[in-house]
Amino acid sequence: MSVWHDESVNRVIRYGNALIALLLLAALAGVSWYVYRPMPPRSGNLRASVGAPVRIERDSLGVPHISAATIDDALYAQGYAVADDRLFQLDLLRRKAAGELCEIVGPTAIELDRDARRLRMRRLAEEHAAKLPPADLARFRAFVRGVNASLDRQRAALPIEFQLLGYKPRPWTVADSMLVALEMYRTLTTSWTDDFEKAKLLDGGDRAKVERLYPIRGGLDFQPGSNAWAVSGKLTASGKPLLANDPHLAWSFPATWWQVHLKAGELDVTGAALPGLPGVIVGHNRRIAWGVTNLGYDVQDLYIEPPGVPARVETEIVAIKGAPPERLAVTVTRHGPVMPTGTRPLAMRWAAAEIGSFQYPMIELNLAKNFAEFRAALRRFPGPGQNFVYADIDGNIGYQATGMLPVRRTYNGDLPVASPNGENEWQGFIPFDELPSFYNPPSGTIVTANQNPWPAEPGFRLNGDFAPPYRARQIKARLEAKSKLDVADMLSVQNDVYAESLLAAGKMSAAAVERKAAKDASLGEAAKLLKSWDGQMRAESPAALIALLNYQYLRRALAERASPGKGAEYSWQMGPAVVENLLRERPADWFADWDSTLAKALEEAVGEARRKQGGDPAKWRYGVANTLELGHPVLSKIPYVGKYFRIGPVEMHGWTTTVKQTTPRIGPSMHFVADLSNWDASVNNIVVGQSGHVFSGHFQDQWKDYFAGRASPMPFAKIEPKRTLTLSPE
Repeated sequence: MSVWHDESVNRVIRYGNALIALLLLAALAGVSWYVYRPMPPRSGNLRASVGAPVRIERDSLGVPHISAATIDDALYAQGYAVADDRLFQLDLLRRKAAGELCEIVGPTAIELDRDARRLRMRRLAEEHAAKLPPADLARFRAFVRGVNASLDRQRAALPIEFQLLGYKPRPWTVADSMLVALEMYRTLTTSWTDDFEKAKLLDGGDRAKVERLYPIRGGLDFQPGSNAWAVSGKLTASGKPLLANDPHLAWSFPATWWQVHLKAGELDVTGAALPGLPGVIVGHNRRIAWGVTNLGYDVQDLYIEPPGVPARVETEIVAIKGAPPERLAVTVTRHGPVMPTGTRPLAMRWAAAEIGSFQYPMIELNLAKNFAEFRAALRRFPGPGQNFVYADIDGNIGYQATGMLPVRRTYNGDLPVASPNGENEWQGFIPFDELPSFYNPPSGTIVTANQNPWPAEPGFRLNGDFAPPYRARQIKARLEAKSKLDVADMLSVQNDVYAESLLAAGKMSAAAVERKAAKDASLGEAAKLLKSWDGQMRAESPAALIALLNYQYLRRALAERASPGKGAEYSWQMGPAVVENLLRERPADWFADWDSTLAKALEEAVGEARRKQGGDPAKWRYGVANTLELGHPVLSKIPYVGKYFRIGPVEMHGWTTTVKQTTPRIGPSMHFVADLSNWDASVNNIVVGQSGHVFSGHFQDQWKDYFAGRASPMPFAKIEPKRTLTLSPE
């Protein structure tokens, strides 16, 4: 080979390397421009609309500890800090609630937008904002000013999501905060579809049997739930109460919650906030701690409107990126909007639509020093209906149900018919002082896991999406199993995955198969696995998979018997308890041979498992059927690099009736334990991380602890700031 040729090759290599270097530099410059440049300042001094300097000290997890002279300045700084961390999430939340997603993503979100427009969410938010009590309005305005101050600063370099989608966010308003509250209200109270589904089973079904499937109405098996409990000092190692909370909500990336600590005069509160709302929703102050779970009381009814009922038509214009706008006509009667049921007109009344009802007592709650002040704040809480669990440093524990809960004169599970005499109309709302409330029960424990909190005879027609008792029962059993409890014990209970209902049904099916002397080898092996199973819904367990599939086929068989051809429609939250009760009682008018029904369900379960995971039951894994894939709504969809903004697929432990309630759709949205003997011994973590900025260091730095069932220290008095930003008066 000639020297000339060698030099030519070397020259080409040098040029190639130089070109690669330039491309890398250009790529790095692009990354810096689009990703690093929008990163908000975490230290230094900025001018702001505050009355006195405000310090925002961020700890090792990026949690802001805000110190201000006044509550309004603290809320301004909260708005500023959450917009710094989660500006795109804020915009996405209000757009989802208002039905404005198609404007930025195109027609793929049209059904979501239609649903929100039919519920009149933007209209309701604006009406609620216009009628807020003056003190509440002032708090919201302070928070909104902070959000917009951050938004104005970011306009020169918006977070990458806005750049990829090609739009700029509008200023934040008080009505936008109302939308965030209404979206959570909708998430936790949507029961009108449940009413409609039961009506479908009743149509052509055996009424007595269908009613048996719906004791006090349950909800869909992916209905968000939660656990919260408090134990008195007589049961703890420290001699002071412990309080735990792990709200179960739809998976979200960024996380549903945003952690914050607010200090201003008597206000000194830390915990979890909802992006878009001021104050702390779950947490503790200097004297009390509290947690929440969804009450599940039914606050929606569908009404059969007679022909010629007075109504108006509201026109909604849905903007759609890359397509002409859609005109959506929404018919509204005196009960509310007519819903798309596909049959006769059914109008929905919803407690959240009671204009003038919305109040925001969370700042009062954040300031409460005892149970009386705690209850006084909750007296103004409009909804969604919640179970609030309480503990204080004096050793007291308590419970209070909340919300505007309608009183129904009659309710038999049928869709009510609108009538002139008002027979099926709401008779007002349950007075606050008649809602369930407990203070220092003799047992020393208070446990709520979405179960029915009312006594057997509440004095009115009770109706709600209550959970079966399994989670509550297991929590109490775990708390009573140890004489002196500590924070680690609380976390252990939150991670419990024992499924009592599946265990019972699985063993009954296994016994039926043995009595039937099944010859199928896989079926016999599955029955043996169920017989020796301990009820733990662990990802690696083959028996857990068999038990789940067995339950699903049993549930379908029972529903099919009650309403032929509609077995697949039945998936109610109370289903596990209903199935277990029927299996134990075995009424003769359901099946002449219950063993055959049980054996067939297990045979079908084994067939499905064999099709999906092969012929050897010992190699089956429950986690394959309970896999989480969690991705950022925009960044995870970028070609080639989107995988770096996703979590999973990862197999999860737990099920809908286990204390750790996990499905591919929902899971614990945080782990919070308050130690009333030492606030700095309290722990809290959220699913992914504090920040929505990819390279902030806090994008998903909490995931590993979350997945492992651990929680991070929750600094309160002993704060070690890593960065400090000061907001100084303009």
